[in-house]
Amino acid sequence: MPQDLDFITVHRHRVTLSGVAFDPVREEDVIQRVLAALDAGQGGQIITPNVDILRRAYHEEECRNHIASSSLVVADGAPLIWASRIAGDPLPARVPGSDLIWSLSTALGDHGRSVYLLGGEPGTARLAAAVLRERFPGLTVAGELSPPFGFDTSEEQLAQICAEVTAARPDLVFVGLGFPKQERLIARLRPLLPRTWFMGCGAAIGFVAGVHQRAPRWMQRTGLEWVHRLLGEPQRLVRRYLIHDVPFALRLLAGSVRDRLRRRAHARTAPAPAVPPVRRIPAPRTAPPAHHRDPVGTGKRS
Repeated sequence: MPQDLDFITVHRHRVTLSGVAFDPVREEDVIQRVLAALDAGQGGQIITPNVDILRRAYHEEECRNHIASSSLVVADGAPLIWASRIAGDPLPARVPGSDLIWSLSTALGDHGRSVYLLGGEPGTARLAAAVLRERFPGLTVAGELSPPFGFDTSEEQLAQICAEVTAARPDLVFVGLGFPKQERLIARLRPLLPRTWFMGCGAAIGFVAGVHQRAPRWMQRTGLEWVHRLLGEPQRLVRRYLIHDVPFALRLLAGSVRDRLRRRAHARTAPAPAVPPVRRIPAPRTAPPAHHRDPVGTGKRS
């Protein structure tokens, strides 16, 4: 049994937002931790909550459990980074799953490891696999599968999918089925592949395949990537983003302001620590000078 790695346990500082504990890591930290865990024979799970996932976790116990069971929880959403900074406990960077699918594939290819692509519309995973094979010659794509719509309602199809992924024995599985459907499937697969890492990556497989286009860099940097997705799929996303996520994000930021002001007020009113009294140490006794001593034991001093 491999020795537990410190960074996979909960014994580390985490940043809490709306009751969810995030790992304060950068993209390169995630890569190093996954590689180190694989070298030690340990699997795990990466989850990348954004505003929508954080909102759902606030209301739904199942979503909270998916996050709590993950090995690494990284923030995919500019409002989460802003809220942590406002609250005075900043997350160092946004770590989107749409970036990790590229950087993790690069790193695993450099180390001769393998990935499995699971998700996307029919044929999407196959297109993405071809892109990764061409881009990273050292990477083994152990398999790809785009499950049919409604697969998660059929125990037979679920068992077949799990059997196919398990037989491939990949080092890392990218599961792009949307939250929390992808996390439900990961929860079934993890006990079958204890040395494998999993990451729910939403639409990232489609981005790699070229089926969907990510927002321009300037929109990613300014926290407007959701606007790009909304314009691309208004019928599906308008209610989620405008009715649910935007108000939740505003409440999250307002809550961070209150937390910071509360901490400042507490710091001003907290009593100063008591200073212990200074103990005076008596001077050490010194022997009399040599010319005052009785050299022959007569009882007299010279």
